[in-house]
Amino acid sequence: MANWSDPQTTAAPFATAAGTRADAAYDAGLRSYMLSIYNYMASGVLLSGIVALLFSWGGETSVAYSVFTSGGPLVWLIILSPLAIVFAMSFGQNKFSTGTLQVMFWAFTVLMGLSLSTLLLRYTGTSVAQAFFAAAAGFVGLSLYGYTTKKDLSGFGSFLIVGLIGIIVASIINIFTQSSVLSLIISIAGVLIFAGLTAYDTQRIKSMYQYVAGTDMVGKAVIMGALNLYLDFINMFQFILSLIGSRD
Repeated sequence: MANWSDPQTTAAPFATAAGTRADAAYDAGLRSYMLSIYNYMASGVLLSGIVALLFSWGGETSVAYSVFTSGGPLVWLIILSPLAIVFAMSFGQNKFSTGTLQVMFWAFTVLMGLSLSTLLLRYTGTSVAQAFFAAAAGFVGLSLYGYTTKKDLSGFGSFLIVGLIGIIVASIINIFTQSSVLSLIISIAGVLIFAGLTAYDTQRIKSMYQYVAGTDMVGKAVIMGALNLYLDFINMFQFILSLIGSRD
């Protein structure tokens, strides 16, 4: 006969049910969290694309052509301000409110659109479209891998960061040397590094949810996650374009 008064006979089913509900709630929260990040990231890319298209509309008669051929301080403002916002968001995310980070993110994507308009002046529309869809396909596949893989990519990420620093140094050197061979090496390495960073950042962003779930940090984590994935995608797109793009 079952011993209905023994707590050990009844605790397990209830604990299992509670654990199942908790797991289901966590999974639902994680999906909502990642979907919010992807929505922000995709909206940012779309906004940058629209701004770039409008700013470069008309080719040599466009506002972008006039600004970037003038070589004035406005050019440096457009080029450097997105970098300044990224640093501000990265180092000040704990101080800024979620609303402030949102405003900074949208401002960043607009400024990036102004900067990216030079690509529409330099390369053919077909080349830009091909590079964009290639980058989009690669991003989706690599981000999905980073989300689903059980392999820890943290060590791989350290290697990629070192590679990224190497690209930055090589790019600075190539400003002075103007070597076509070095440019090709930088472009190939850039595609590979940002492809790897897409998977690495996706896994890192996913792992972050367990620390911010149920707290007021979720909104900030969404914005910063979207910023990281935006940068991975845009950089991968630019390096692909430099490899396959046909110039006007």
